[in-house]
Amino acid sequence: QVNLVESGGGLVQPGGSLRLTCAASGGTFTNYGVGWFRQAPGKERDFVGVISGSGMTTSYAAFVKGRFTISRDNAKNTVYLQMNNLKPEDTAVYYCNVIDPYGTYWGQGTQVTVSS
Repeated sequence: QVNLVESGGGLVQPGGSLRLTCAASGGTFTNYGVGWFRQAPGKERDFVGVISGSGMTTSYAAFVKGRFTISRDNAKNTVYLQMNNLKPEDTAVYYCNVIDPYGTYWGQGTQVTVSS
């Protein structure tokens, strides 16, 4: 049904920035919230933040501390995670997530590595 693909990850130095993209195909996620999660090696998958279907409301985990911003362009079926002032502890695979009336959908994840 709805396919999600994350992209934009890579290797970045501490203090650097990355913008991750979550793109949907096979359906639109207009009017549905989209969440971002991350999972570091040996750890559980943790909530990062979420944006409402309209894009008017966002909510973030405490560790974000104002460094991350989620935005969306519903005309393009795309949600973004802008990450600034990255820290080594941000190293993880980042996933986007959508829940609609028919199920819960995850992308394949994109690797973010923060290291000097």
